[in-house]
Amino acid sequence: MDAIVKNFPLLDDASGRPTQKEAEEAVRVLLRWAGDDPEREGLKDTPARVVKAYKELFGGYELAAEDVLGRTFEEVAGYDDMVLVKDIPFFSHCEHHMVPIIGKAHVAYMPNGRVLGLSKIARVVDIYARRLQTQETMTAQIARAIDETLAPRGVAVMIEAEHMCMAMRGVQKQGSTTLTTTFTGSFQSDPAEQARFMTMLRGFK
Repeated sequence: MDAIVKNFPLLDDASGRPTQKEAEEAVRVLLRWAGDDPEREGLKDTPARVVKAYKELFGGYELAAEDVLGRTFEEVAGYDDMVLVKDIPFFSHCEHHMVPIIGKAHVAYMPNGRVLGLSKIARVVDIYARRLQTQETMTAQIARAIDETLAPRGVAVMIEAEHMCMAMRGVQKQGSTTLTTTFTGSFQSDPAEQARFMTMLRGFK
């Protein structure tokens, strides 16, 4: 056990996260593995830049959806119909290859006496997007967070995204889009509500 501890020094915090220095060294290792020289002029500052970028790209690990969704509004003048926020742009990273997922999310819920500030929904999408993800997991996480925090009559989430792990490597099929959905409550139990969600989403009259 002592040997294992000694091989992983200078942990950043009690969670076991490596220090920035260790993260930068890991980037240097990858640069050497790719066949380049991390000491050449163009790459000298790359490790620090990558670590700084990763801190932003994966900032969702530092945030909790419950904190974002904690404030709600009850003065809604009796409004109890669907609230839909569509075309929320996001980027994420595939947990299998750590390459980008680029897409948009559509989120709807049926109020049950309380509503959310609309920006809160977009922020929840960002929280889960800024983590290593699969699209299926992210779709379910957004729906679950809203369902458990707001307790609405139902939640509907659809995500449309292009996966760079398909476009840049492997089958290399550019422009292929993946759709995922999660429904809870009235959206899950009533096919008519699902159909209305899809109709509103596509902008049909």
